[in-house]
Amino acid sequence: MSDKSDSISLSNLLNDLRLIIDAARNNAVRSVDFCRVRMYWELGQRIVEEEQQGEARAQYGSYLLKNLAHKLEGEYGSGFSLRQLERARQFYRTYPIASALRSQLNWSQYKMLISIDDKDKREYYEHESVNNAWTGRELERQINSQLYERLLLSNDKAAVLAVARGERLPEHPTEVIKDPMILEFRGWNAKRAIMKKIWKVPS
Repeated sequence: MSDKSDSISLSNLLNDLRLIIDAARNNAVRSVDFCRVRMYWELGQRIVEEEQQGEARAQYGSYLLKNLAHKLEGEYGSGFSLRQLERARQFYRTYPIASALRSQLNWSQYKMLISIDDKDKREYYEHESVNNAWTGRELERQINSQLYERLLLSNDKAAVLAVARGERLPEHPTEVIKDPMILEFRGWNAKRAIMKKIWKVPS
């Protein structure tokens, strides 16, 4: 009896230790990812500050980035190419407040977010990524599936964003059910013609 009890106790302890180790490893990865996010934000900030000082000179920004990329890419690799420096600059302009950056999001996710021009749409995907712990691949899939646009077909923009921000609970299934075929099946689609056009849903 004692041996069995000791075995269960050991098994429980082992599971607890595994959880601690896995959590530490995951936190370390997230920490490294966020350090990278902050690095690109700071690069963007510094580039924008320099560009503003040289604003009077024609094509100064383009000249500056090309020369910086040439030097940095040679020293540090492809993560500092012209395209990446352009993204860093855009990143800072899109998220000018460092404290607003989400530690749960990595650089790949932020690259997708800054490619979204619509501020509300970008904010929606940002909140959903954090709330649902989306990976970069999942975020890309949801953006490509036009999740935001689909939800707006049956909800107003303010309500959709409020749910994403956690400011209110969803009041209707269409606010949380994101599959257009399910909405179609349940008869909750008030704008069938628009859904057909976007999703090519058969009549």
